[in-house]
Formats: sequence, structure tokens, C-alpha cells
Amino acid sequence: MDLNPSFEQRQLVEAFSTLYRGESTTERVRAAEATGFDPGLWEALAGAGGVEMALPLRAGGSGASLLDLALVAEVHGRHLGSAPLVEAQVSARLLERLGGAAPVVADVAAGRQILTVALAPPGSGTARGVPAAMVADAVLVLDDRCVALVGLADARTPVHNLAALPLADVRLDADPLATFGGEEARRSFATALDEWMALTASALVGLGRRALELAVDYATTRQAFGAPIGSFQAVAHRLADAATALDGATLLSREAAWASEGDPARASDLAAMAFAFAAEAAQVAGEWSLHVHGGYGFMLEYDVQLYFRRAKGWAAVYSDPGRVYAGLGARALARRA
Repeated sequence: MDLNPSFEQRQLVEAFSTLYRGESTTERVRAAEATGFDPGLWEALAGAGGVEMALPLRAGGSGASLLDLALVAEVHGRHLGSAPLVEAQVSARLLERLGGAAPVVADVAAGRQILTVALAPPGSGTARGVPAAMVADAVLVLDDRCVALVGLADARTPVHNLAALPLADVRLDADPLATFGGEEARRSFATALDEWMALTASALVGLGRRALELAVDYATTRQAFGAPIGSFQAVAHRLADAATALDGATLLSREAAWASEGDPARASDLAAMAFAFAAEAAQVAGEWSLHVHGGYGFMLEYDVQLYFRRAKGWAAVYSDPGRVYAGLGARALARRA
């Protein structure tokens, strides 16, 4: 297993890095915070095939592997992309696996419709905290009976959050646009959640690496007692620990993405491990970057607070890392029983 990007994957990363450098500057990120969505970035991603690439060739896509998508997600996280790329990719793949109508799949792939996925089962007729639901046209939801495709026109209430994400609670009282029943549909939905965790782990890695770079840049220029603060062990060792954790998170998130095809039996566990570990690593990087900046770190003029808030908020959309680890432990014990 070689998780180093191939020549083609490096080209893919460079192409999307160029796009994000132009379309997701920190100025643009700030401008989009009120809604959590930058229509210009979404248009650019759709034009570059950001969603289409996630679909197989049989559906008119580019047939990108989940590892390809993970490498793009790292770029997305590094630039704090204000567009639901991960949710759109995952839900497009899910709709295609479910056998959704070809015209709808084509509209989603082209970016003409935004589709998302509810990460938790609904309760009392409402799906809570659905990612991208404030800007999406429809959501895929799993209940006790089936997977339902639900329109979002008048069925959502915004959920204000630390990370300025377009989250919403979605009422499920209207008739669904389509339903997909059976055990195969439920398995496909579970696969989509694993893919979301693996790709979000990669996005958190990208976010954490850029947060750490901001800390290092500041620590090498800020002077105290006649020396850069980065020369003091209390600072340098913390940043080194954060860098080591992010290296581990990079390896684990890429392995989780690779396993979707390379080792399917372990893919679900690896996705959860990668999500929890990357969430912790990104949060530590964000916290120490903020800490290194001192009082400046809390000022809105500094970019570090953008990363600090999203390191917390992106993971919280799904679950606390500790709960994910507990679920993994329970799953392992159940297999041994």
C-alpha cells in the first residue's frame, strides 16, 4: 500500500489548489460567514467537475477514487472552502448507488442542484443539524423503513454555529421526492456516512496544517527577550507535537479513503478512526496556533481565529471524537462476543 500521491493525483491537487487560491481567499471566507456559502466558489467547483468527478463512469462522472477525493478535501480544508463539496460528493455517490433518476443525478453532478445527506437518524419528524441544508435543494435521510430524498424548499430552520456552516434542522412532514427501500439501500447509506467521515477527516487535516503554518510563521517573526518566540522550548515543542499528530492524521485519513476500495472490510472502522483522530489533531493545531498568537489570536482581523473555530465546528457536525472512539470500542467488542 503506497499512499503517496501519484503523478496524476499531484496534478489534481495542484489544479484544485490553484482554484481555491483564487476563489477561497480568507477575505472571501469572511464575506461568506453570514450564510456559510460562497456562490462564486460553488460555481467554480462545479465548473471544474468537483462533484462530477466523484461519480463513476457509468453515471457520466470521472470515476475518481475516494483517495482522489480525499486529496481534494485536504485542499478544501486548507482554504476553508465555503461550499458543501464533501456533502455534495458523498450524496451524489449515494444517490447514484441507490438508482436515483438519471436526470437528477446529472443535475447534482453539474452543480445545478445541491444535494446533502443527514448524518443522524431523524427524531420526532425532524433531522437535526443537517450539513449544508440551508443551501441545498434536497437531502437524503435514513429512517427505520427506507432512504428518502426530501426537498428542502420550506422545511428548514437555520442552526447558528461556531463554524459559520449552513446547518439546518429539516422537518420531514412533506411527501418525499423519492424513496429507496431494502437492506441494500441501508447499506449504501452506511457507506455514504463512512465516506463523509473519511473525506471530512482529510478536510480537517488540511485545515490543521494551515493553522499550524500560521503559528510557525508568527513564532518565527514575533520577538520576545531578543529572540523569536519559536526558539523557546515551551512554544517549539508544542508545535512539534501538533505537527507529529497531523502527520499521523494525514496517514490515517488517506488509508481510510484508500480502504474503500483496497480493504473494504476495514473501511468503516478506518473512516471513524480517521475522523476522530483528525478532529483532535486539527483542534490541537488550532488551539496552539491561537495560543502562540497571544491576544492577537482572538482578534477578528487575524486569520487564525477562522481556523480555530472551524476545527471545533466541522467535527461537531457529526460527533465528539470521544464518542466516536467509544463507538469503535463497542463495535470491536461486539465482533468478539
